[in-house]
Amino acid sequence: MEVFTLSQNVQNIPQDAVLAVGNFDSVHKGHAYLIAQAAVIAHKKNRPLAVLTFEPHPRRLFRPEDPPFRITPLKIKLERLEQQNVNFVYVLPFNWETASLSAEDFVKNIIGSINPDTIVIGEDFHFGHNRTGDRTTLQKHGYECHPVSLERDAQHGTISATRIRGLIQSGHIDDANNLLGWQWIIEGKVQKGDQRGRELGFPTANVTLGETIHPAYGVYATWVRIEGESDWRMAATNIGIRPMFEVNTALVEAHILDFSGDIYGKNLEIMPVKKIRNEEKYESLNALIEQIQKDCATARDILLLKPAA
Repeated sequence: MEVFTLSQNVQNIPQDAVLAVGNFDSVHKGHAYLIAQAAVIAHKKNRPLAVLTFEPHPRRLFRPEDPPFRITPLKIKLERLEQQNVNFVYVLPFNWETASLSAEDFVKNIIGSINPDTIVIGEDFHFGHNRTGDRTTLQKHGYECHPVSLERDAQHGTISATRIRGLIQSGHIDDANNLLGWQWIIEGKVQKGDQRGRELGFPTANVTLGETIHPAYGVYATWVRIEGESDWRMAATNIGIRPMFEVNTALVEAHILDFSGDIYGKNLEIMPVKKIRNEEKYESLNALIEQIQKDCATARDILLLKPAA
């Protein structure tokens, strides 16, 4: 899969593709369905399959004070799009200049630079300043446009990134994964912490959440994969602010079971499987150590029943 960042000076990008347009944060089942419909058209027309997406998420521009909300930062989004057998991804930098484009100018300047053969959008997709553009705008400019109805789940709710965010924030990882169609992960570089875990006898690999949405704080049974390895390892992972030590910034701290080694600076993928308990403040360090021992045993039991994908 090739990735192209669109700019005023962009040249020699592939054209005449069947183009799916959207933000695609999470690349959930509904997104996968839309891209699959575009893939059918691409196959019939013998055209490449492409996606146009935006970076950063428009919400970050319009509501910069919002807490982190990304389900899939760009790296993970691109990985998920590649899983959908997309040939090209066009990444449009979303800034105030982009946001101020009228629907007409968006079609002329952005869509025109890609010059797709066919465009596929969700039935509720709008674009341009004040969201005034829709399928009729694209068709007026001569583009073949196919709107795709929104996917629903077994509970008859529309599958959306908003629903998935709510499930992650409430700690319902299984339900979020059911809507995603894949197992959600947190990814980042292992950083040196304050060594509290090591002092307690449970060294942790620490990763910051950055722009990734914060799950409900607590202890989780997780699978983790270390950069350079193909296998997933079991871990008991605390996500939150560690009330015993009054940490201000939320952190992901994975105690990898049956493992010792220096992995500072390496990339770590963390796959939450099930929340074990909420964060708590204990009366003593001994009480905390006793609880961590229980958490590790519980995490092992859970993960033995739920292998990594």
